[in-house]
Amino acid sequence: MIEKIYEFKTVDEKVVEKLVDDDNLALNHMIFTKGTGLPEHYSNSNVYMVITRGVLTLKLDDQEPHKYDKGQIINIPYNTRMNVNNFHEEILEIFVIKSPNPRYYEDK
Repeated sequence: MIEKIYEFKTVDEKVVEKLVDDDNLALNHMIFTKGTGLPEHYSNSNVYMVITRGVLTLKLDDQEPHKYDKGQIINIPYNTRMNVNNFHEEILEIFVIKSPNPRYYEDK
């Protein structure tokens, strides 16, 4: 078998799971119910957030929070302060692609 298969959860409860962590990239999958999200942190790589369900409320550095809908991809530069939240009734589901893998920045 040439391909490698990765599985992710398909539930309606909070999930933060690391799917891929190889030399090419890191890929995480997250599901947030209303009122949940991530603690404030800094992006540890060039980050792409792919919204597949719901509405993402994202605050970057000192900007006002912005809302992003399913079907959108947000690119966040390395070392940006971020707050990721779901303030809406609908379940929020995102895939977070970090490329290069954050290990690239740790080695510098």
